Amino acid sequence: MAPVTPDVLCRFAIQRYLTGRWLLVAACVFLLVPGVGGCEPKEPALQSDETQPARTVSSSNVPSASGRGVEAAPRIVAFGNSLTAGLGVSPDQSYPAQLQRRLLEAGYHHEVINAGVSGDTTTGGLRRLDWILKSRPSMVILELGANDGLRGQPLSLMASNLAKIIDGLRQAGVEVVLAGMQIPPNYGLDYTTGFASLFERLARDHSVTLIPFFLEGVAARKELNQADGIHPTAEGYRIVSQTVFDVIEPLLKKERPLSLPK
Repeated sequence: MAPVTPDVLCRFAIQRYLTGRWLLVAACVFLLVPGVGGCEPKEPALQSDETQPARTVSSSNVPSASGRGVEAAPRIVAFGNSLTAGLGVSPDQSYPAQLQRRLLEAGYHHEVINAGVSGDTTTGGLRRLDWILKSRPSMVILELGANDGLRGQPLSLMASNLAKIIDGLRQAGVEVVLAGMQIPPNYGLDYTTGFASLFERLARDHSVTLIPFFLEGVAARKELNQADGIHPTAEGYRIVSQTVFDVIEPLLKKERPLSLPK
């Protein structure tokens, strides 16, 4: 009988998650980070914000998801981790790029900026806040927290970081849309329920719009996720972009005079 190695245990755990309603919704392939959960990576692990400093480019050279710079158009910044960056798909298949196309189809001439950094946590996101503000967004879609949860970070720290990010954006006059996330139940009932409810509480306390579950209709569906079972395929990201669009469109209608004519 073959020995039960950490690698086998990791694969078994992933399979168990995927057969239920839960998905490891990490911003990076958390199980492949050396020293975490006893899983040794077959390839170099994705770097987290703790080993990879945040990018410090100026807003003048921040690319839009569509690859075009539209100075006069209102900017929507997709601020998140690898689920925002589009790990595993081409840049034009990431959710921000597909959201850009969906907006144009609906007659909204906003510029969508992909500010996703693979492996980012709320701590790393807070460090990037000034860089985000340099792009002068009218709206920010804030998708952070999954990595905090999968690392078992204190929920109080995660809530504090997200609150500071939200407050910083709001003080700059930015519309904030908070993306809710979930983690698998093996972290304990108190932690997993506290994690899920944290987003709703933050949205309520800070009067920001909430996307109840960022991966709604995608999580735990094998055909919509890549081989790692974590990151969506191009079609999965299309569904994510539609989920985001459905939430932000009512907000865009309110600011419709800001959009450019066709």
